[in-house]
Amino acid sequence: MFFFTIRRIIGSVFVLLASSLLVFALCAASFDPLAKYRQRQPPPTQEFLDNVANQLGLNDPFFVRYWNWLRGVVTGDFGTTINGTPVADQLITRAGVTTRMMLAAVILAVVLAVIVGVVGAVRQYKPSDYIFTFVAYVLIALPTFWFAALLKEFVAVKINQWSGKQVLYTIGEETPGIKSFATSGWELWSDRLGHLVLPTLSLALLTFAAWSRFQRASMLDVLGSDYMRLARAKGLTYRRTVIRHGLRNALIPLTTVVALGIGTLFGSAVITETIFVWNGMGRYLLEDGIGNNDINVVLGWLIVSAAVIVVFNLIADILYAVLDPRIRLA
Repeated sequence: MFFFTIRRIIGSVFVLLASSLLVFALCAASFDPLAKYRQRQPPPTQEFLDNVANQLGLNDPFFVRYWNWLRGVVTGDFGTTINGTPVADQLITRAGVTTRMMLAAVILAVVLAVIVGVVGAVRQYKPSDYIFTFVAYVLIALPTFWFAALLKEFVAVKINQWSGKQVLYTIGEETPGIKSFATSGWELWSDRLGHLVLPTLSLALLTFAAWSRFQRASMLDVLGSDYMRLARAKGLTYRRTVIRHGLRNALIPLTTVVALGIGTLFGSAVITETIFVWNGMGRYLLEDGIGNNDINVVLGWLIVSAAVIVVFNLIADILYAVLDPRIRLA
């Protein structure tokens, strides 16, 4: 297991290096760091633009620019924004906000997908299976922005009216200024929890719908296998056979789907953060990066996103070996 993990870590490092090269190449071809100077009135002289290009290293060969940027990233220096503030400081703050939402959404989506998928497979063609299938297909068909808006405009309003107080929040990741007047840590975290519910549900419900279909198909495959029939023939109860022997093998395909779905979840998080006005990585990319034509912000966002996806795929590889020891010998 140790050597298997080391091999996967080394492979992940090479994948991340290749991703960083591709990300830098795409951004270098798409963004013009001198655009903000060219838009000035009156327009600057060519000599001024040449001096700025030299200061930014734009006249250096491509691989020299890439190496200088990569060396900074490894040491935690992602450059500065067009306003002169360090990108790394903003990324750390924004990543913490987005991680809070995505981690809760992934956990909830996986738990629901496993429960619904297993129940649907065990009770195949029963009313519960048809209900779960119908709900899953409806959720899969819903656009992220529309479903988030429904939760924001109807669910939050009804629950708050029913409870007679503000339970669910529709704007921001926390009440503005709460850190200055919160009397305890619990007051701060309860406020954040109220802000977290709707964005988490928006991401988790749409994500679990697709994952549950994979889990159901995988579980049906396992239930028809020979070793499951052998376990029943040896006297094990049906419930123990399904949970102890079937579920473990049925989780392997879902692990792949979850690991590969993190990238899609990042894309959905960008939309969700915009709708619920969260100051996370999504809004940072759209407003500070693409909106301001800031290459360093976009580069920082993309490389952090790539690192998260690579790490999740590494975790998936390790989980494969835990769920099926034969994979360690591959």
